[in-house]
Amino acid sequence: MIKAFVVDNDRLRLADDLLANSDKIVWADLLNPTKEEEAAIEAWLGVAIPTREEMEEIEISSRLYVEDGAYFMTAILPAQTEADDPLMSPVTFVLAGNRLITVRYHEPKAFKTFPLRAEKVATGCTSGDTILIGLLEAIVDRLADILERAGRDIETISRDIFEARSTKVSKRNRDFQELLKAIGRKEDIASSIRDSLISLQRLAGFLAHASTQTKMSKDIRARIKTLSRDVLSLADHATFLSQKINFLLDATLGMISIEQNAIIKIFSVAAVIFLPPTLVASIYGMNFDIMPELKWQLGYPFAIGLMIVSAILPFWYFRRRGWL
Repeated sequence: MIKAFVVDNDRLRLADDLLANSDKIVWADLLNPTKEEEAAIEAWLGVAIPTREEMEEIEISSRLYVEDGAYFMTAILPAQTEADDPLMSPVTFVLAGNRLITVRYHEPKAFKTFPLRAEKVATGCTSGDTILIGLLEAIVDRLADILERAGRDIETISRDIFEARSTKVSKRNRDFQELLKAIGRKEDIASSIRDSLISLQRLAGFLAHASTQTKMSKDIRARIKTLSRDVLSLADHATFLSQKINFLLDATLGMISIEQNAIIKIFSVAAVIFLPPTLVASIYGMNFDIMPELKWQLGYPFAIGLMIVSAILPFWYFRRRGWL
């Protein structure tokens, strides 16, 4: 599908026909393009559109390059970010003279919100370079929102880990399992957004170099510098979140280890407490002829009492030493 936009009173307007408005189009957005649509754009633009396989290559030379006077820039962007499993896929921006072509196979939210805003408000997007900068700024704002939401979720997980609990041990263990799953999901989001920001950081550097080659306006170059600083600060924040997630993972594993040690401690103390009564019972369970207590009328109560006392004494000693 191809969406073509033209400038109308300093605002973007969706064109009805690509061929009929070919001279006025400043932005063509290709979503899951067919071979026929790619051929039509290539014939109109005069440059080759990268295939999906070429967009997914990880080499810098395959993502950022100049060909036939057009600047090709590919970044990894997230979609479906409302859930904890975002869809990461490459998006290619082609800046050819006064026109911008975007090629994508998923729907990042910025590609929905930016055209709507540019259609209602005069944002100054009247050429390919200004549209590209405005679109990149909308993408960075969206990534910042995702990181803010992830940061709030991480704070919630942190409180769940370190808050005092009064539930049973088995219930706590089940909670820790859910916490581990939540930590894993947030790590996936943080690492995915960080990869996206790194690709945008490289794209911004390449675009800054292109701005000097194409002699873009001073305002555009200043916006590119601001965009680079924003991307860098978000990348640092994503790195901080990743470090905090690793800390929470270590803390959760430590809490699980403490719970397991407490369980083992209970069994160990129980074994030590019941060891003396077992010894007493073993002694009086021996089949010897000469055992005075067997013929004694109070022998049975005496043996029971001795077992109770031998169990209480270790328990009292452990409590006094602070081992329990």
